[in-house]
Amino acid sequence: MFNLDGHVALITGGNGGIGLAFARGLVKSGASIAIWARNEEKNAAAVAELTSLGGQAKAFVCDVTDESQVNDAFAATLAHYGKVDSCFANAGGGGPAGFLHETDSATWNSGIDLNVNSVVNTFRPVIAHLLERKAPGKLVVTSSIAAQMGTGYHASYSTTKAAVVGLVRALAVELGRKGISANALLPGYVESDLTAGTGQAFKDASLRRACLGRVGTVEDMEGVAVFMASRHSDYMTGHALVMDGGHTIHPL
Repeated sequence: MFNLDGHVALITGGNGGIGLAFARGLVKSGASIAIWARNEEKNAAAVAELTSLGGQAKAFVCDVTDESQVNDAFAATLAHYGKVDSCFANAGGGGPAGFLHETDSATWNSGIDLNVNSVVNTFRPVIAHLLERKAPGKLVVTSSIAAQMGTGYHASYSTTKAAVVGLVRALAVELGRKGISANALLPGYVESDLTAGTGQAFKDASLRRACLGRVGTVEDMEGVAVFMASRHSDYMTGHALVMDGGHTIHPL
């Protein structure tokens, strides 16, 4: 039911954490993977892991906050694979921390670049490519449950993760008649190499609020990527899919 043979998926920030988990799931279902990320050494390790699973994968060094690098990486991706069928805009980060009234404009705007403009930069060439091909496609952005919950001292993170939910809703309206869907995934706390430095108090709080009695793992993220890329999500667009073990509904 979820065979992705012949499918090409682009994943930004796909060399670690949730992005690499997406790639693992997609490769196991037959998809070919294009990874865009900044760290060349981690890129190579991710490609080696994915090919060891029997898949096709290639990495492109790219800072998705830089529009010119994005355009170059997309051209290189098309030169290698000939097409892109789904795009997982996963790259991003925590952004600036601290009280909002003490955050200057340059610092605030750096968070917008990191988590919003990077997604816009990535989606632009993918959308143009899909429209030119007159092909259906899947746009997926990694948001966060912070889009729905307040995160004190991290207003930038909550704001930007909510912004990309609004973005995919707008794109769903713009592109739906062209067969292109746009959705957001909202993970809760997921243990990975990228969250290893998270404070123990935050981890403990996440565990207390998880209805399932555990925090997320990268393995939890593999299947949802396959679903979002496959034809079985064709009738789903403009939605924010929460993957948090029940964190956001816990009363404590």
